[in-house]
Amino acid sequence: MEWQQLPEAAVPQFREGIQLLLSNWPALQMAVENEWGGPHSHTIAAGLVLDIFNWFAIPRGEPLYFDDLEDLLDDLMLSLNTEVDDGSIQETAEKLMTMHEECLQGNFVSIQRLRESVPHAVPVRHIEQVMDVGQNIRNEDTSNMSVDTPESSSMSNPVQDVGSDGRPQLMEEAELWTTEEVSKHPSLGFTMNMMTFIFIVLIISAIITSPPPLGTCQSLFSRSAGQGVWQFLQESIGISAMHMQLLHNDKVVMFDRTDFGKSNLSLPGGLCRYDSHDLVLPVDCSAHSILYDIVTNSFRPLMVHTDTWCSSGSVLSDGTLLQTGGFNDGDHVVRTFSPCEDESCDWVEHSGYLARHRWYASNQILPDGRVIIIGGRRQYSYEFYPRDQAGPAFNLGFLRETRESCSEDNLYPFIHLLPDGNLFIFANTRAIAFDYNQHRVVREFPSIPGGEPRNYPSTGSSVLLPIDENRIPLHVEVLVCGGAPPGAFLNATRNRVFLHALNSCGRIAVSDQNPMWVMESMPLARVMGDMLLLPNGDVMIINGAGSGTAGWEDAVSPVTRPVMYRPTNVNNQRFAVMDPATRPRLYHSSAILLTDGRVLVGGSNPHEAYDFANAEFPTDLSLEAYAPPYLSAEYAPVRPTILFGGDRVLRYRVLFSVTFSVQQYLTAALVSVNIIAPSFTTHSFAMNQRMVVLTVTGISPVSATSYRVVVLGPSRPEIAPPGYYLLFVVHAGIPSSGMWVHVLH
Repeated sequence: MEWQQLPEAAVPQFREGIQLLLSNWPALQMAVENEWGGPHSHTIAAGLVLDIFNWFAIPRGEPLYFDDLEDLLDDLMLSLNTEVDDGSIQETAEKLMTMHEECLQGNFVSIQRLRESVPHAVPVRHIEQVMDVGQNIRNEDTSNMSVDTPESSSMSNPVQDVGSDGRPQLMEEAELWTTEEVSKHPSLGFTMNMMTFIFIVLIISAIITSPPPLGTCQSLFSRSAGQGVWQFLQESIGISAMHMQLLHNDKVVMFDRTDFGKSNLSLPGGLCRYDSHDLVLPVDCSAHSILYDIVTNSFRPLMVHTDTWCSSGSVLSDGTLLQTGGFNDGDHVVRTFSPCEDESCDWVEHSGYLARHRWYASNQILPDGRVIIIGGRRQYSYEFYPRDQAGPAFNLGFLRETRESCSEDNLYPFIHLLPDGNLFIFANTRAIAFDYNQHRVVREFPSIPGGEPRNYPSTGSSVLLPIDENRIPLHVEVLVCGGAPPGAFLNATRNRVFLHALNSCGRIAVSDQNPMWVMESMPLARVMGDMLLLPNGDVMIINGAGSGTAGWEDAVSPVTRPVMYRPTNVNNQRFAVMDPATRPRLYHSSAILLTDGRVLVGGSNPHEAYDFANAEFPTDLSLEAYAPPYLSAEYAPVRPTILFGGDRVLRYRVLFSVTFSVQQYLTAALVSVNIIAPSFTTHSFAMNQRMVVLTVTGISPVSATSYRVVVLGPSRPEIAPPGYYLLFVVHAGIPSSGMWVHVLH
């Protein structure tokens, strides 16, 4: 069937029809109400409606093939750990195709029939929950099982519902739809209409208790400088900082999601968000984004209109934050935030800009200033901002190949721009070099040893190690650390068994002729750890858990001690354990590098809604900063201070001078000038992050304690794409505070 655009009047009708049809699909009902996809099964199911609607509604340049729709439905059920071989996938696909054809003609007869339908006996056949270690539970003996009324059922094992604290609760017997012969398979009982179930659970989960009041605390903990110092900044910023980006005016944009109910920060001036598509709160007068000022330690609310849950971002070459995708009505949205010096700037949204829904995608700024957006849940493609004239989106089979049927393990792929202009893309256990201009894989690297997944939800992290332009030829290495073993996600979501996180790191020199992974062991195993490049070239690993995976309440044993990794040391002598934080930072926490060399840490909300009282690891709305050991007062004599940096425009292969002072100057051999592109951090991946060590051409004294260092601008945009960078002068391993420079042609 050739693709045709739905008439505007048919769009809400067709979407409702999909909801009604899915709510009467027994296989899907069973998977959701038995939580075969984990405690968040109902949210996954809500996303299925969007996935199916988008499959029909988005132009794809090719016909709508029935087999493709069947594959989509099969993938959707596998995302709930469910295999269906009773013929209902084909039946559902046929009904969807028929409904779509009718809607194209303005005919809504099938949808009206669904509206008028009432629960009736439905046979349940050959539906299998996907289990690991061979423990499949098949419903071979339930071919005569049918839905009955509560009065005609014998209820010996009531199924569980989800309470306001996110924990299972027994439902009253009278509230249940049950099945005959339930004693044979008590876990197969299912409840009310699925979409009603989803609505009720989401409403309940939005009921939250009050957090601590907003406040400021700037006292410095008395800790050993040799292991860093923690500084508490804000008890509550009103939101949980799931996403963070530092801007070139020393302010940080932070945002959470919008689909769980109210946050704990009101929008100013009586503003409210009106969103008829919101799953919980169509009228919401609370903020889900803030702008934090690192100089004054203050913040103000920002207004996002559509759902930003698990989205991605990049900073454009002019300093504008580009944020892409999300969930529900936000999954095709592009949002921009342009920095300003007053309080007038806020989010600007461009609905429907993206060609595909992007939820759990990754971004990378490119040498020509464009941004590439790669992947997302059940999205095996990439696209560009601004849009590419050659097409709205392009397939990337590598993403399909790396997806695990039940746990995925390839979301938020790690992306790094290589100096040759290709992209290093890592997903699950595999990595490729990808030419996005010619749309082809140019090289496949060896799989990381051990066969252990590293991407969401088995979330590890990755960095491109500093690129030193003083080293000819360039030596380019990628580091991947942490994650969770195979089966960890299913064990956590289904069995509440939390497997130990990985303690291994893999390092690969992608510039070598025959690159191979070199494995190292971290002193602390970690899943959901953030990896950040520090201005002295070290890598910091912070946040995360010691067992489990990413996901709602799917991890335990918080890892509160940061770890430093020094790439220039010999293997097995690169790690150092730092002083612990006082608060756990688990799922939906984030961290970024600040201008002064501290690391800003916030977030942690491993729950569907904000939960401050009933959880082992409560929602955390606080902000704190970690000062690495190089900021200790004992290093003050050798710490450089930047005095002057010209017009702060750094051009490719053009000389640039920086004047700095230092009390005890040692030698020119211990001076370097490094530029860092600040990251967009979410879900343990610092997108767009990179460090370039500039070529030093000379150092000369200006006074008794000041010096001028002359460097050469980056050699080409593939080394450092145009945009704003933090420039640091490093002396004897101790960095200055950063100075903003604008890298331009």
